[in-house]
Amino acid sequence: MSEPVAPPILETHGLRKAFGGHVVLEGVDLAFPPRRLTALIGPNGAGKTTCFDLLTGFQSPDRGTILFKGQDLTRASPDRRARLGIGRSFQVPNLFNDYTVLESVRVAVPAMRRRGFDVWTPVGDLTDAADRAASVIHLVGLAGREHVEARFLSYGQRRLLEIALALASEPEVLLLDEPTSGLGARPMGTLRDLVRRLSADLTIVVIEHDMNFVLALSDHIAVLHRGMVIAEGAPAAIRDNPQVREAYLGTLRYARS
Repeated sequence: MSEPVAPPILETHGLRKAFGGHVVLEGVDLAFPPRRLTALIGPNGAGKTTCFDLLTGFQSPDRGTILFKGQDLTRASPDRRARLGIGRSFQVPNLFNDYTVLESVRVAVPAMRRRGFDVWTPVGDLTDAADRAASVIHLVGLAGREHVEARFLSYGQRRLLEIALALASEPEVLLLDEPTSGLGARPMGTLRDLVRRLSADLTIVVIEHDMNFVLALSDHIAVLHRGMVIAEGAPAAIRDNPQVREAYLGTLRYARS
């Protein structure tokens, strides 16, 4: 007897978004099961980052709904979504360069965000936040760099720090926008291992062009093309889908593992 399928933790119904006369998304239905890694792929201009912007509240859809654990968040602010458990990284790292790694992550801890970091913050809250920040820093592989300012980190370390900021907010769903962009082989391996470990406990949605990364880590893949979902399924099915291959103009040429 098969196990019951868990309802999606995050889902969209009929999302549409246009800028002027240019339709970026049209009728997008997506469902992200809990504690699964879903990759959102597609050619440049397919609407992937716009979809992330709608999911996280940085833009509003022209039509359609967004549900998180059954609750309608279509018009909710980014801050409210973050408090409810939706975290995000960006394609370009967005960091405070003058903050150390520890300071950056500590500020993102929910207890600090609720109170604001000022002289009236109780010492106990500071200690708890520092402990939480330290555990997240260790988790992402930046232990030993706690007191290094963000400006002095390598590009790969900055990518890890941005993921740490998202994790510090204790999300249930983590959206990663092009996490491997610009990474060399070694930091790519570090990131791959981190995402694999995180996907055991978190729902992860990733936009990614590196198909080796996608095919190795994803439980499910959704393909966007010209603003519409043209295919969904397991990695093997997506890799062999003729419509997806045509949309990618041959870029799905990777080994059949």
